[in-house]
Amino acid sequence: MVWHDSPPAGQVTLSVVIPSYDAYRGGSFPRLLVQISRQDFRDFELLVVRGDPRQGRAINVGAALSRGKYLLTIDDDISLPDPQTFGKLVGVMQAHRDIGMAGGNNVIPTDASPFQQRVMREIPRRSSQPVSEITESDLAEHGCLMMSTEKFRAVGGENELIPRGLDPYLREAFREAGARVVVVPGVIYHHVPPESWRTLLRQFLRNGRQAAFANRHYPQWVIETPSSHGPFRARVPFPIRVLRFPLRLAYALLTGRLIWFVCELAYAVGFVREWMFPKEHV
Repeated sequence: MVWHDSPPAGQVTLSVVIPSYDAYRGGSFPRLLVQISRQDFRDFELLVVRGDPRQGRAINVGAALSRGKYLLTIDDDISLPDPQTFGKLVGVMQAHRDIGMAGGNNVIPTDASPFQQRVMREIPRRSSQPVSEITESDLAEHGCLMMSTEKFRAVGGENELIPRGLDPYLREAFREAGARVVVVPGVIYHHVPPESWRTLLRQFLRNGRQAAFANRHYPQWVIETPSSHGPFRARVPFPIRVLRFPLRLAYALLTGRLIWFVCELAYAVGFVREWMFPKEHV
């Protein structure tokens, strides 16, 4: 189901697309809608694609219906504390035509629980170091990501086959098309983890299963995601990734990051289960 809220007919500057399975997400989604209503930049339409468990497919549906020059994807469980977020991203895209994707900085909110704050500090990529200038980065992610609609459609949109790894796939597609992928200073959002151990571990079990599915069926689209801004090796052979896993576990223990250690174990359990007992869909 698609909910479309927009100005009168005609092109708008920005199309905001939010994929959401239940349009509630434990109360996060209604709060997000309030924050969107407070944005200073008003020339946008809002498309909520509800009920599709595949994020890539849901975004493609929203993008197909969009009328905006720019496309902004937002996860249904993030928080947008700054009412100037839309305007800042649009301003960067308009000033730098070579930028194809512009992401924000996922920072730890002060009102998150101590457990959530610790998760975001310990686990790589659960939060990011804010940038002070426009920075080439693979930490530009779907949680708050603006794109040129024209370039998005030119690269074929989202990959609807893989359940995990959509961000690195799309970043690579944009770069191959000659577009820059950046993180923008002053654009802040909060993407907090679950509030309990049980939900967090279920999330990592699922992530492990989805990663195994992608590695088994679509290894050509398995791309690394770095934990910091800057250059990195995009593709690492599967055997090397397997061999370095115990080293990552050891590093998590040696640095006292118990939450990261336990979550990595849950991820491994999900991966091995799917690898040994594959399902048609995950």
